[in-house]
Amino acid sequence: MKYKQYEKMKDSCIPWISLIPFEWSINKIKFTSYVKGRIGWHGLKSEEFIDNGPYLITGTDFEKGKISWETCVHVSEERYQEDPYIHLKNNDLLLTKDGTIGKVALIKNLPYKTSLNSGVMLIRPLNSYTNRFMYWVLNSNVFACYISFIKTGSTIQHLYQETFENFSFPVPTFEDQIAIADFLNRETAKIDALIEKKEKLIALLKEKRQALITHAVTKGLNPDVKMKNSGIPWIGRIPEHWKLMPIKYELESLDNRRIPISAEVRGTMSNKIYDYYGASGIIDKVENYIFDETLILIGEDGANLYARSTPLAFLAKGKYWVNNHAHVLRPYHGNNEYFVNLLESLDYTIFITGSAQPKLTIERLMNIKIPVPPIAEQNVISCFIEKITIKFNLLSEKIENQINKLKELRQALISNAVTGKIDVRGEA
Repeated sequence: MKYKQYEKMKDSCIPWISLIPFEWSINKIKFTSYVKGRIGWHGLKSEEFIDNGPYLITGTDFEKGKISWETCVHVSEERYQEDPYIHLKNNDLLLTKDGTIGKVALIKNLPYKTSLNSGVMLIRPLNSYTNRFMYWVLNSNVFACYISFIKTGSTIQHLYQETFENFSFPVPTFEDQIAIADFLNRETAKIDALIEKKEKLIALLKEKRQALITHAVTKGLNPDVKMKNSGIPWIGRIPEHWKLMPIKYELESLDNRRIPISAEVRGTMSNKIYDYYGASGIIDKVENYIFDETLILIGEDGANLYARSTPLAFLAKGKYWVNNHAHVLRPYHGNNEYFVNLLESLDYTIFITGSAQPKLTIERLMNIKIPVPPIAEQNVISCFIEKITIKFNLLSEKIENQINKLKELRQALISNAVTGKIDVRGEA
């Protein structure tokens, strides 16, 4: 869509802002804002959290420009009163200054008394701007470029209040600020809805792909083949000519060859060229290897045993090292690709021990019964899986590219609007 332009522009004298409308000005946070963060606070221990009471916002509670009150912890009235200068009000702006720097939230529907931990700053306007407009400025490339500029080649882990207060930003008339905020609220919501639809489509494609793979590795590819009951509820019926065998008779455990290397030791290594595997895949590089063949790895412990947010079973290829958090399996005979897809398709819930620290022991893993087709059929199934994986990956990649373009459009729209590169007054 082609938007109107402001009639007369001037140089802002800031490279990443460039031209701004003639009626606008440039100002700094320190001249226009009340900024406050918690200072000299040691933080809370877990035993100090309570079930009810004032809220305490941390950087992990930011969610799409708002605060997720469900994830906020509660603190005592005494803790809340420790710093009355950061007691929040509706329409306050919050900015993360530790860890992931630059997350922004605009407070709406404040449920109760609320304070901040030391990783979040409070921002309130004194005169020149509205919070609704500043919310979009802090979400624009204007602020992102400022953060990049002050990094000067290094990674900053903390945004100091003094640094933030020196941030220069464009200041439109109040009428323009309202028009810009209304326009961006409306137009970004449309883009966000499109992005959400495409993300759901990718999730559906992943589900469809996994359903096809699960059917292939447990039922085969011939719809007319005679079937028999496996006796295992989560596998169901399998082809009559397939075997049903404990894993230990089909795959050999190489767990005795695993060697963990501490993060401290890995940090001292200089020639880190080999993959270092853990429960969920590659977690680092190391300077030596203990395996030099394609093997199946399956997570031994961790939350992913239940969550399955990343593959639980996966192939490791080439030369690599494995720590003690991933089981290492090698087929006695048969197809690696078939077995890794089969193992990824299984439900391990009833075999996992522990709740706080979930674990799939090698003893339980090796006694799980699995369907085993003849090797020739394993090869055919693996070829089928490879083809559908390529197909689904191409479709997902195409949609991901569309999502990235929508995100780029969203960011450009925000930046152009808050710097006056487009005139959105009268847009509805």
